[in-house]
Amino acid sequence: MNIVEVEHLKVWDNHTNQAIVHDSSFTVRQGSCMAIVGESGSGKSVTCRALMRLNKPNMRQSGKMLFQGTDLNQLSEKEMRRRRGKQLCMILQQGMSAFDPSCVIGVHIRETLQTHYHWNTRELERRMRIAMESVMLRNPMDILNKYPHQLSGGMLQRIMIALALVLEPDLIIADEPTTALDTISQYEVLEQLIQLRERMGCSMIFISHDLGVVQKIADDVMVMKDGKIVEQGNMQSVLQEPTHAYTRYLVSTRLELSNHFKALMQEGS
Repeated sequence: MNIVEVEHLKVWDNHTNQAIVHDSSFTVRQGSCMAIVGESGSGKSVTCRALMRLNKPNMRQSGKMLFQGTDLNQLSEKEMRRRRGKQLCMILQQGMSAFDPSCVIGVHIRETLQTHYHWNTRELERRMRIAMESVMLRNPMDILNKYPHQLSGGMLQRIMIALALVLEPDLIIADEPTTALDTISQYEVLEQLIQLRERMGCSMIFISHDLGVVQKIADDVMVMKDGKIVEQGNMQSVLQEPTHAYTRYLVSTRLELSNHFKALMQEGS
């Protein structure tokens, strides 16, 4: 059974009429993790922001985007807001951009959770504290009273993962969640995402340019180049027998570049 079925998705700039994503069709199986791989500018993030209906106002999109059988393209903005966070949750590349810099982390967390649940402040804090401790964040109440700039990128990523644990979404979209982190933090955040999947049984779309990272977490993979899907299939079969020249290039170069990272993963597991 598929949780996501995208048919002929097109995203274009309304000012220039330039297509950014060309006629993309793909599915995400219930409970699976699908990776979208490609270099910067290939259309990975635009594809996922299209699913969330969060692309910039000058962007237009067409095609079918079925999520649990409902076409997200046909929903009103109010109906989309109801689904964002609770059913569709996005973990961004830059933790700093996910939080309001003018208020402490706890305010953002409370506002997000109160949108979807009728818990009182004590219950919100109890659930968030348990989730934060489960992703190895010590002194969670102190952290919730800090501003985003007072925390490291790795800590902000783990706060987003903890928030996802409390929200219990059906689909998590992780947009290059380890790219801006140092190697140790990359390893820790990736492990937390793997545990999140195991704990919740949710589906995931994981965006990355690094096949070494993707190999650790994904069941299926979709390769994008210049806004087009050039190859998709089972993770291992695509890695072992890539058919498109661009995929073969990615396999040969990216796996080589991330050997140090894989070695670290093996040491840590």
